[in-house]
Amino acid sequence: MFVRLALCGALAVAFAAQVHAQPVPEGYLCCNLRTDGSWISDINYAEAGKSMIAVGTPVKTTGYGRYRVYIELDGKRQAIGNDYSRDLNMDAFAQRYIVATDPKAKIASYPEKVREAIKTARLRPGMTREQVIMSVGYPISSENPNLDAKVWRFWLSSFSEFQVIFDDGGRVKEISTFDPHTRSVVVME
Repeated sequence: MFVRLALCGALAVAFAAQVHAQPVPEGYLCCNLRTDGSWISDINYAEAGKSMIAVGTPVKTTGYGRYRVYIELDGKRQAIGNDYSRDLNMDAFAQRYIVATDPKAKIASYPEKVREAIKTARLRPGMTREQVIMSVGYPISSENPNLDAKVWRFWLSSFSEFQVIFDDGGRVKEISTFDPHTRSVVVME
């Protein structure tokens, strides 16, 4: 009985710590993210009715909730949902998406074709891991626990998977999908 109560108490403390963690400071979006106007999911589906919020958009964190980071973006409230990366604690999750330095300065130094791919949330061979993240967001950690892996798995929608395959130098070697529509949306030749 005492073990069960202690375990329940420990879980309650862990949950409370997750919900009431200190918000990260103001910053910028790490990457292009899609929203329905109030909700941004970490899976970043490109579904009808969603609009893209550009990498480098200024953002202010207003708090944490259960599996969500509350933000203010252009004066509007939104939430970034930790829907598929729940193995990450909320601080680590928030730090993925809200960065201290504006990525636009780094993007400006990239070759024109890479800048265009990032601007349109598309991928092309030769991009670095960082450029892939800026363009299409982080791969969800439930399917991609290691960001050093040779293959990252993404979803354009619940039925449209694509994979980014990296070479030994950490650059995109190939973008693989069996769906021609997904390829036309994701890949910039």
